Amino acid sequence: MIEMSLAEVAEAVGGRLTPDAAGTVPGKVTVDSRAVAPGDLFVAVPGERVDGHDFLTAAAAAGAVAALTTRPDGALPCVVVDEPVAALGRLAAAVHTRLAGGDLVTIGITGSSGKTSTKDLLGQVLATAGATVSPPGSYNNDIGLPLTVLDADEDTRFLVLEMGSRGRGHIARLCRVARPDVGVVLNVGSAHLGEFGSADGIAVAKGELVEALPAEGTAVLNADDPRVIGMAPRTRARVVTTGRSAGADVRAEDVALDEAGRAGFTLVAGGERAAVRLQVVGEHQVANALSAAGAALAAGMAPDAVAAALSAAEPRSRWRMEVTRRDDGVTVVNDAYNANPESMRAALAALAGLPARRRVAVLGAMAELGPGAADEHERLGRDAVAAGVDLVVAVGPDAVGIADGALAAGAREGEGAVRVPDRAAARELLTEVLVPGDVVLVKASRSYGLEVLAADLLAAGAGA
Repeated sequence: MIEMSLAEVAEAVGGRLTPDAAGTVPGKVTVDSRAVAPGDLFVAVPGERVDGHDFLTAAAAAGAVAALTTRPDGALPCVVVDEPVAALGRLAAAVHTRLAGGDLVTIGITGSSGKTSTKDLLGQVLATAGATVSPPGSYNNDIGLPLTVLDADEDTRFLVLEMGSRGRGHIARLCRVARPDVGVVLNVGSAHLGEFGSADGIAVAKGELVEALPAEGTAVLNADDPRVIGMAPRTRARVVTTGRSAGADVRAEDVALDEAGRAGFTLVAGGERAAVRLQVVGEHQVANALSAAGAALAAGMAPDAVAAALSAAEPRSRWRMEVTRRDDGVTVVNDAYNANPESMRAALAALAGLPARRRVAVLGAMAELGPGAADEHERLGRDAVAAGVDLVVAVGPDAVGIADGALAAGAREGEGAVRVPDRAAARELLTEVLVPGDVVLVKASRSYGLEVLAADLLAAGAGA
């Protein structure tokens, strides 16, 4: 963060500094007392399970110079506010306003799926052209996005922000913290369908990003998604389209997968052509790469430089198509960070593209799908069989429809489709049935915690 006095912090957030200290914040802003370093500002976030105010003494001992709190505390100087999370957003907005007056280019990314993967690709591409802030992981909400903004300083040239939404107005609020110069919309799918009510409702919410762009900005829209390209009239900014259709401004031609399931293609943009060979797994990454390319081009990079940087970009965030071969020859694909129908099908397609003796899909439920959840789970089981999955393992009571769909599509009970009650039962089954040459995909919505199962599977094959 740019260095600020405690008085400036208090003014930015509309808080009261107590006691009236004269220090500065030379370090970072953090909500995790375990991550506090000397010079940091600690934000005491009240949570459902843990209240950050209980850790003020620990933060002070670790070197925090002050804290954003709802009440004074004797452990260290406090900027007292009504709501620390809202105050965090106001602090980030004040910092972004200072930085936006210079050479900073801010890029916002949203979509039903692929946000983090695209952010990771774009961050690595832009880093070849200047100092870039784009942290790994999904910092895409009212806490994570301000923390990302506050990582920027006067030397930052590119700031890449991931923007999530669980309802109308969420993205608009994030854009008020840091208005992007470039807005990227990837897709409109079924994630959080139960909360939005319809895909059109999701499109309305995602389109808040392009509505926030300035007239001199750029909206990067996926031309292959009708609801995304339909957002073009909602922005004052210049529109750049991406996709695999011939009319897209930034497009991919000659897409082909290598033996490891990684896509290569020809990037076509601005009348130029350049070869790209991705290091991330799955053909669905082509769309993510094109969106990253469109944003990088809008930020001033040349097509050949973008292609070279995309070809060098590696996976950065955990539990997203992490492909690991165990010592015993079993390959585990950990894509367990989250799931919706579109990302599930993309993962199954990626599994189908990997060489394997046998393909196993260990699938948990997809959350927040609303009234159509049962149909979507059964359809997923059918899709798994159609993708060539040899064994579908449905984990947990909410996922039984996946096995039902696989059976309806022709899988044999016990051999091609199995229901297990929990992660422990899945681990026991897989320990018995996996053999060298098998490839096993693990995926579910975040709340089901199947990344733990993936870790257990990797540990089971260590040193074999």
